[in-house]
Amino acid sequence: MILGGRHKPPPFMTDCEVSAMVFSTPVFTFYFLVLTLLAYYIVPRKGRNVVLLAASLLFYYWGEQIYVVIMFLSTAIDFTHGLLVERCRAKGNDRGARMAVASSIIFNLALLGFFKYWNFIAGSFAAAGLEFMPIIEYIRIPFMKPIPFHLPIGISFYTFQTMSYTIDVYRGDSRAQKNILNFGAFVTLFPQLIAGPIIKYKDLGDQIDQRTCSVEKFSSGVQIFMVGLGKKLLIANNVGALWDSYKAMTPAELTVAGAWLGVLAFTFQIYFDFSGYSDMAVGLGRMLGFEFLPNFNYPYISKSITEFWRRWHISLSTWFREYLYIPLGGNRCSKQRWMFNLFVVWAATGIWHGANWTFLFWGLYFFVLLMLEKFVLLELLEKAPALVGHVYTMLLVMVSWAIFAIEDLGRLGEYLKVMFGLGGVPLADGTFSYYLTSFLPILCVAAAASTPLGASIYRRMGIRAQQAVCTVLVAAGLLICTAYLVAGTYNPFLYFNF
Repeated sequence: MILGGRHKPPPFMTDCEVSAMVFSTPVFTFYFLVLTLLAYYIVPRKGRNVVLLAASLLFYYWGEQIYVVIMFLSTAIDFTHGLLVERCRAKGNDRGARMAVASSIIFNLALLGFFKYWNFIAGSFAAAGLEFMPIIEYIRIPFMKPIPFHLPIGISFYTFQTMSYTIDVYRGDSRAQKNILNFGAFVTLFPQLIAGPIIKYKDLGDQIDQRTCSVEKFSSGVQIFMVGLGKKLLIANNVGALWDSYKAMTPAELTVAGAWLGVLAFTFQIYFDFSGYSDMAVGLGRMLGFEFLPNFNYPYISKSITEFWRRWHISLSTWFREYLYIPLGGNRCSKQRWMFNLFVVWAATGIWHGANWTFLFWGLYFFVLLMLEKFVLLELLEKAPALVGHVYTMLLVMVSWAIFAIEDLGRLGEYLKVMFGLGGVPLADGTFSYYLTSFLPILCVAAAASTPLGASIYRRMGIRAQQAVCTVLVAAGLLICTAYLVAGTYNPFLYFNF
């Protein structure tokens, strides 16, 4: 019932997202990846970036068709701006360099803003009765109207990457790329193109020009990829079925325990979905000779919200710190200004995830919690037993995932009321008992896999034991995951929406 079941696509998925060439599909794993690797290693080293660029554009075109034009435009604009910034700095024209950086930022934010937020803003104006602009009495013209287009996959990720490029060049952290094909390979790099991790050019620029490929690196890449694929197919998809069931229930059908069980399922689903994708991206990168920084570090073992955000989506947190928080002044300013800086960062973090008021509330929810920890709670948590901090963190994180997962404000309010026992809802019922019994094994697996327990046991083994375990697990994982892939289980990545 749980394993290998066929689930209907949830209503928030677009046709484009369903047709995307995700890593956890037979088309990608058995055709695209195999053919790409063959071509990549057959051609001379100097031609590998060309193969990578062509494969990445095909990968993106598979799901987006006409929207691949955005990739060409973004690549050309930022490549040109990087050269302009470097030329201005070489001539001592700092004002010109700043203007070029500002122009690049404006372009990327306009691109992201239009495709991601135009319809949200237009809908908000319409809901407030402001969809028309009065010119004179009795004469009104349309002000903002929704436009029928969908959100291009991965636009939040690749616009941040290209936007940071010109900033890195201006700061002297990177040299401008002189070869547009190499720069295009960076922008479109398919392992992390559509759901991250967010790669800064200063961390990858040298690898774009020259990188080392070896049997050992390729082998470790396969292992990491299989870990990510297992996270996605074996854990995320299965606990996601439980969340889908509870999310579809009306408030009258929910119970307190059931509402928390549903959120617990989503808590595991989003972690194993997103960290699984990140692992696959890191693994694919290694197969191609790249080294990507890890994006997760066991966030669910955190003992504070502050620690949680050091471990969750590390590439996004790092990006906002380096390119927004520090330029705003960081913490080297007055307390009021510092709080304002954090407010801006967390509001931006929220709306980066989606064009909806719930995402903004989600970001500001963490801002409030981090402020409380900074001024009051962190000192108390440090003195309290570790279990207290862990329970405190996980309860607040689970509430945050309810805010994140339910995009309708009215529905969110109803669900939160049930979670906290408001409105006279029952504590539990037979449905809760049934789902708990049915999903308890996979929930226990997810809980254990959220900790470094497995990695700790592995590190204590000898080299030969490690090699044997890796061989067996990779082979078994490939066999089981192949069964899932062939079964055609619906398995889109959640972060394709952002």
